[in-house]
Amino acid sequence: MTSLLAGSGPNGLGDGRIDNVIVDRSVHLGVGIVVVVAMLLATALVVRHAWRGEPIGTAARLALAGAQVVLAVQMLIGIKLLDQGQGIVQLYIHYVGGLLPLGLFLVAGWMARGEDGRSARILAGLLIVGSLSAIMAFTIGRSYANSAL
Repeated sequence: MTSLLAGSGPNGLGDGRIDNVIVDRSVHLGVGIVVVVAMLLATALVVRHAWRGEPIGTAARLALAGAQVVLAVQMLIGIKLLDQGQGIVQLYIHYVGGLLPLGLFLVAGWMARGEDGRSARILAGLLIVGSLSAIMAFTIGRSYANSAL
């Protein structure tokens, strides 16, 4: 009887398809640009509502969702690049700078959903810190990538 956990490879661990996929650093760079733009757009929309003292609107909510999705995609690409042995020198800046925005989105989900003026202000503050963190990770990562080429 074959176990459901056993793979089709000779050692029972699978045939290594994900290990055979190689991701180029330029993909990480391109998605990084999208992350920075998405974070800045979400921040600008939320700050606008917070400045007015009103709950965030549909456009801001969609921008927040988009920023979260591209940030998660960027994280998965980064994990794959680390698996390929790339980016080891700049691990800490990527862990702090890249994961901080995701952590702040979690905090925002608990504390500040933008449902009223006060909540929008807290959310705006969290997004400002998250955007600055994403920009920091992008610029430091980009300068490292330029020197490593």
